[in-house]
This record gives sequence, structure tokens and C-alpha cells, in this order.
Amino acid sequence: MRFLIFIFTIGAFISFDQNPSPPANKKEQAQQDTIKTFLLAMDSAQRSISLPGELLPNENVQIRAKVSGYIRKLNVDIGSKVNKGQVLAVIDAPEIDTRLQESKEKVNAAHAKYLSSKDYYERISTAAKADGVIAPSELQRVKNQMMADSSDYRAAFLAASSLRQTGDYLTIIAPYNGIITKRNIETGSFVGSIGDKPLFELEDNTILRLRVAIPEVYTSSILASNSGELTTRSLPDQKIRAKLVRKSDIIDNATRSEVWEFEVPNAKGELKAGSYADVRLRFLRAKQSFVVPATAVVTTLEKKFIIKISNNISQWVDVRAGFNMGDKQEIFGELKEKDTIAIKGTEEFKPGTKVAIKF
Repeated sequence: MRFLIFIFTIGAFISFDQNPSPPANKKEQAQQDTIKTFLLAMDSAQRSISLPGELLPNENVQIRAKVSGYIRKLNVDIGSKVNKGQVLAVIDAPEIDTRLQESKEKVNAAHAKYLSSKDYYERISTAAKADGVIAPSELQRVKNQMMADSSDYRAAFLAASSLRQTGDYLTIIAPYNGIITKRNIETGSFVGSIGDKPLFELEDNTILRLRVAIPEVYTSSILASNSGELTTRSLPDQKIRAKLVRKSDIIDNATRSEVWEFEVPNAKGELKAGSYADVRLRFLRAKQSFVVPATAVVTTLEKKFIIKISNNISQWVDVRAGFNMGDKQEIFGELKEKDTIAIKGTEEFKPGTKVAIKF
């Protein structure tokens, strides 16, 4: 009897061991392998950003003395508004005045000598028409003398003209309309030495140049309205329109950006050259591209990718980032419209994983 009970007990244990383990909870398995997706579509990518900019004068020149001398008269000071051709200062250089007078006398002497040679040549030439009166060699000598005196007169005239131009440098004039922003001289100052500071600095601020370094990602896009909107610390309550007029057409290696230059009207002089500005710009992509939720893009140390689902099998597709639009991201890669993409990308879904999709 005990033997039969033993055999029965062993058989029960063997029978229990051969029964398969109960299957996992199907609901939990379905949740684990299900991934939310969307269908990839083309869209118009755009991005508004704020960048720092610098306001520069439309024109800026350092005015220096081309001749040595002492400032005899000073007509302007810092902040003076001047017009083109206006006299800013007068230099006193007596030696130049003396040289000008000397050159004038030399011109008069050379002119008189030339006229005398010309008159003598004309009389000799008239006399030579009679046979045997004037030897041909004498006529040629007189002619050569007249030509030499003519050359001396022209040389003296040109030298005097050059010296007169030097004399003109004694008067310092404004090359264009603008404002004197710096003055480094006083009445009586000696000027004209090498290494001297400029006499004045003149700026034209009726139009200002706004320079902005545009990140490389935006350099090939379209700027909406071809303009931007700027504010400055001195005028924080005013939004001023700036029109794009030129680009540098080169990417700076240090900053990975391209300099764009805008023009800002400043007829009233409210804006100051040298100020920094915050510039609001809106960029548009020239043609439609793929735009996905920002969560769909996975960024690792090695690459960026999204998870594409094809025939319920996950794939990693490398992408290049375009405009970052906050909760959305423009991407480029080996993709096509209506591809099924995971809304939330993660490295946990390895390539080749079988998943169930949910829209």
C-alpha cells in the first residue's frame, strides 16, 4: 500500500513539471511592443529668432594733415554738423607761402624767356626766306633754343601747379555731410608729423549700417520681407525696420556664420553708431521640407536619427537637422512622404525590433 502511494506521488510531480508555464499577460505584452506613430508629410519650415547686431555709421573717415604746420584757425568741434566742402580748419605754413611765391616768379621768368626766344625765332625765320641771309644751321639753333625755353616754361608751370595743390592742403575741408565725432587738435597745434592722431573723425549717420552674424543653418533660407526688426537699449520702446542690402557671401570659420548688412534710416539722429541692437528675423525655407515633432529625433554622440516603421519592423534612419522650431524640427534624410515614423524616438527600440503601431 505504501508503495502504491509513493508511485502515485512521483507521477503527480512528473505530471506537474510537464505542464507549460502560464502565458504572459497579453495586454502587458501588447503595451510593451506598441509604439505611437504618424505619417511623414511635407510642410513649410519657418523660424523666428533674435540675434545681436551692431550699428555702424554709413561712412566714417579720419581727416589728417598732408602738410606740416600749425593750426591757425579751428572752425568746428565735437558734435558739429558740417556740409561737404565746409572749411574745418586752416594750417599756417609760411614756408609753403614763400615757395608758392617763388614758383610763381619762376613761371613768370620762364614765360618771358620763352616769349623772347619765340620772337627771335620768328624774326630769324622771316629773314631766312631771303637766299644767303641766314645760314640753315643758325636757323635750326634758334629754333632749338625756342623749343628748350618752351619746355622750361611748361616745367615751371607744372611745378607751380603742384605746389599750389600742396598749398590747398593748408585748408582742411569736409569730404561729405556728417558730424564731427572726434577732435584731436587745438589752435596752435603742430600737425603733419608721421604717427600723429587724425585731426578729426567725421561720420555720416543719416543712414546706419546694421551688421548681424547669421548662423550657417539660416544662410541659404529666405528672409521674410527682406527685412528685420530691431530694438536698442537707448530706445527699448521702439521697433525699427531694417532692410537687408548686402551679404558677405563667406562663412566665418571661427563663428560658423555669415555677415549680413542692413540699412537703417536715421534722418532724425535718434540712433547712435556703435550701439548694439537686438534684431528679430523670420526665416523661411525656399521650398517645403519634412517637419516632425522634436521628440521624434534622437540625438546621440555619434548621430541624429528617427525611427521608421516598415512592415512592423523598426529602422533607424539618419537625418540632418534644419530649422529648430521649438516643439517641431525640420529634418533631411533618406525619407519619403507617408513614411510611418515613431512620435517619440528612443534608443531602446533597436533596428529590427518587431512592433505594433498606433496612430
